[in-house]
Amino acid sequence: MAEERDPRTIAAANGVASEEVFGAVAPPLYLSSTFAFAGFERNRSYEYSRTANPGRDLLADTLAKLEGGAGAVVTSSGMAAVDLVLSLAGSADLVIAPHDCYGGTYRLLSARRDKGQFDVIFVDQSDRAALAAALARKPKLVLIETPSNPLLRVVDIHQIAVCCKEVGARVAVDNTFLSPALQRPIGLGADFVVHSTTKYLNGHSDVVGGALIYGDAADAEPLHSWANITGVTGSPFDAYLTLRGLRTLYPRIERQQANAAAVASYLAAHPAVSAVYYPGLATHPGHAIACAQQMGFGAMLSFELAGGLEAVRRFVEAVRVFTLAESLGGVESLVAHPVTMTHAGMGEEARREAGIGDGLLRLSVGLEAEADLISDLKQALSAIPD
Repeated sequence: MAEERDPRTIAAANGVASEEVFGAVAPPLYLSSTFAFAGFERNRSYEYSRTANPGRDLLADTLAKLEGGAGAVVTSSGMAAVDLVLSLAGSADLVIAPHDCYGGTYRLLSARRDKGQFDVIFVDQSDRAALAAALARKPKLVLIETPSNPLLRVVDIHQIAVCCKEVGARVAVDNTFLSPALQRPIGLGADFVVHSTTKYLNGHSDVVGGALIYGDAADAEPLHSWANITGVTGSPFDAYLTLRGLRTLYPRIERQQANAAAVASYLAAHPAVSAVYYPGLATHPGHAIACAQQMGFGAMLSFELAGGLEAVRRFVEAVRVFTLAESLGGVESLVAHPVTMTHAGMGEEARREAGIGDGLLRLSVGLEAEADLISDLKQALSAIPD
């Protein structure tokens, strides 16, 4: 029986010193697109890198161990990972998704629905009655995003998973905002975990990638097979860089969420800010659930500027430490305006129903000095007229 190791040890050392020919400590990068057969009708473990690659397999193994899964498929992007789990739904099936999900997920679900590949309904999953009504329609798959992007709403994964099992639905949780360092959905009853590895897992804003982790080994064949058929698997070099970034996941998250807590507290007390959305604040509606199912509150937060769109313009043009950019989870601090950036393709009515307004800003808090982050926010907020 394999020795059970602390997740921090897995992240830092899984696969280290496993190369036997030269004794390399760092796992090698196998850039080869193809692998030689031992002879006629005698293939080796690897044949073609779209199908399987040693470095990508090591990343998949590490992610599966961290999430408590049976295995994982490493994909070319986070959206490819979402699309891969959606491949389990057919034209007669229903998918339930959060009404306030990431704009890219909303766009993908809407496009697949419009092509007749499945039906989809967007539901406020914190509304028990609305969720129960949706589940009564016997969905094939339920997507959960907690904390949600961009409003950091928190829902009870275990409770929803129990309700889903009662109607025969599978559950997939987007764990991008927290990573397995702070939340492990499979242990809470989820069947699948989705990641944009671009974000916290890589952590350095220099790779685009994704991963789908499955809790049941019976899902391995259909998922790996479809990923190979459609060619959505990640490149060897991207997998190598992602594993390299993953080595420092735990210390990065620890420092980043400490910075985020300080930023959230500062913003909550500022007169130009009308609301702060951060599960670590005791005033957050999902604070109790977050305390129960998370191991920390993460480094993502959003806030509303009372002055609306003009206040947003003044603020983002004044920041110097924070950078106006999409994406999140890197070592550097970023600010995004969801209405004009990450959720622009969602549509005004859908954004309004989700509560995503013109004055909303999303922060990805990085590793800079806490004092510099607070000072930057202070001077940028002072640029907003009273």
